[in-house]
Amino acid sequence: MATSRVITWEITASRGYETAWADVGAGTLRARGRAVGTEPEPYWIAYELDTGEGFVTRRLLVTAETAARTRTLDLRHDGRGGWSADGERLPDMDGALDCDLGLCPLTNTMPVLRHGLHRAPGEQEFLMAWVSVPGLTVRRSRQTYTHLARTDGGGRVRFASGTFRSDLEFDADGCVVDYPGLARRLTVR
Repeated sequence: MATSRVITWEITASRGYETAWADVGAGTLRARGRAVGTEPEPYWIAYELDTGEGFVTRRLLVTAETAARTRTLDLRHDGRGGWSADGERLPDMDGALDCDLGLCPLTNTMPVLRHGLHRAPGEQEFLMAWVSVPGLTVRRSRQTYTHLARTDGGGRVRFASGTFRSDLEFDADGCVVDYPGLARRLTVR
C-alpha cells in the first residue's frame, strides 16, 4: 500500500520553494511537483516522476518557464539501462538508474531508499541522469551516497559529486529533511 505525502521545501539555492505530492509504495515512487525560484533567473518548474520496482526511474516529465522561454523535457528510462530525452536516445546515460532533477530534494530519495542508506551503514556510487534547472539539459553525473549515522527520525547521509559534498538529513521514510546549501523541509502532510 502506498503512503501519500505532501512535502514543501524552501530551496535556498534558488531562493525559492518546492512542493511535491508523493506516493511511496513497496519499491516505487510516483510524484508530481511544482517549484519556483529566482536564481539563476526567475523560473517555475512543474514535474511528474514515475519509478518502477526498486525505485528505478522510468520517466521524468518536466516543464520549465522563464521570461525568455518555456521548455519541456520528457526523460525516459527503458528498464534495460537505456535512456532517451524527447524521443532521442542518450547513450552517455547507459547504466544510470536514476534521474536527478537539479535543485529538487525529492530526487535524492530514490537511491537512498533502494539501498536503505538512511537506516544502515553503507556507501554506494551511482551514475545519474542529471537535469539542469531551469535549462533542462541532461548530463552524466557520478554521485556517491554514504550512510553517516542514524537519527531519531531517520538518518544522515553524505552526498558527494565531484568536489561538492553535503551531509543530508533524511526522515524515516527516506525523504530529505535538510540538504545544507540546497534546501530545508518546511512542512509534510
